[in-house]
Amino acid sequence: MSTDPQRFEILLVPEHVKGGDVTSLAASAIRSAVVEATGERGSSGYPRYSGEGLVADIDPTTRTVEALLVDGVELDYGLSARVVDPAGR
Repeated sequence: MSTDPQRFEILLVPEHVKGGDVTSLAASAIRSAVVEATGERGSSGYPRYSGEGLVADIDPTTRTVEALLVDGVELDYGLSARVVDPAGR
């Protein structure tokens, strides 16, 4: 049985937004989505999460998004994806 988190929230924010304060990130986000573990591993080798139009391979230890599709396409330049705990807000 996997001990990886089963759910994350991904915030898509402009690249110029700095810091990791969840409240500030949420206020700056142009889109957010709660994603849940699919039970699969992505091509990056990390667990795959999906929900609300986002599909992401996330390193659960560092909470780094290793691969991301937004509505079936790659993330636009100028945006970055930040991972937060959905219960943290």
